[in-house]
Amino acid sequence: MAVARVHVRSWQVAYRNLIPDAYLDQLRPEERAQRYTFGSPDPTIPWTLVAEEAGAILGFATTSPTHDVDLPGYGELCGFYVDPDRWGIGIGRALISAARARLLDLGFRQAALWVLAGNVRAECFYRSDGWAPDGQHRTDETRGFRIDELRYQRTLVP
Repeated sequence: MAVARVHVRSWQVAYRNLIPDAYLDQLRPEERAQRYTFGSPDPTIPWTLVAEEAGAILGFATTSPTHDVDLPGYGELCGFYVDPDRWGIGIGRALISAARARLLDLGFRQAALWVLAGNVRAECFYRSDGWAPDGQHRTDETRGFRIDELRYQRTLVP
């Protein structure tokens, strides 16, 4: 539930003005809480790691093999969120480093992620960590409104 709270708060702050307010305002942690996998030995399913301090969840990163058919053999950072009250103090850096290490440990040499178009803060963060846009984009309209995303890639090998 604590991971879901971070997820919802992150969406509500980071995606304000990028996703309709009505959608963001109705998000509930209880609906998201069952979406995470912690510590599964199966490397083919998404795996979530958390940053915590004194029992409080500060952020999380979810990794998996990518589902992008044009990137066989790539890992993916498929979820990455830090509590907005903790932005800018290094939690994101530690989490993304741990996520990259997890993907590398699973044998991936390259990774991809998708970022919401217009999320300038996230794009700057990913670029500072060595990720670069690869020119691919996708659009999702399953929620009743349009979400445009841009794909980023990076090499994981040190």
